[in-house]
Amino acid sequence: MENVSIKNLTRRPQVPRFAYEEIASTVIPHWDISLVFVGPKQARELNEKLRGKTYTPNVLSYALGEKNGEIFICLREAEKQAPKHGMDSQTFVLSLFIHGLLHIKGLAHGATMERCEQKLLAKYASTHSNRNRHRDVPDQDGRRRGAN
Repeated sequence: MENVSIKNLTRRPQVPRFAYEEIASTVIPHWDISLVFVGPKQARELNEKLRGKTYTPNVLSYALGEKNGEIFICLREAEKQAPKHGMDSQTFVLSLFIHGLLHIKGLAHGATMERCEQKLLAKYASTHSNRNRHRDVPDQDGRRRGAN
């Protein structure tokens, strides 16, 4: 059974919510994934420790064992970089999660990886759980948003 455990190590009270387990199951079935949201300092430290690089990455991912992987996403970097990729920050976080999964699967940067990312992003960005998060919240007129 696939499992995605999520840890938020940032000061933000909430992180983007998506169907992480469903996505992981599609990309790398039967894997357990640890998804960790970190700040810039921790992302930079991990990048230096794990890869010998001194910049702040938006995502880091690697396999921990035969069927275990870990993905770190730096929310602040994602927010800064999202406009350059033509996305809002939430969608870009989804893109980074998918990107990390594909690296764990063994794909390298290139046309094949980009095609896979685009296909998965198109499928899951339009169905993510944030889409209706304000449905039951009254607007200024006192009516519920999304209500007819």
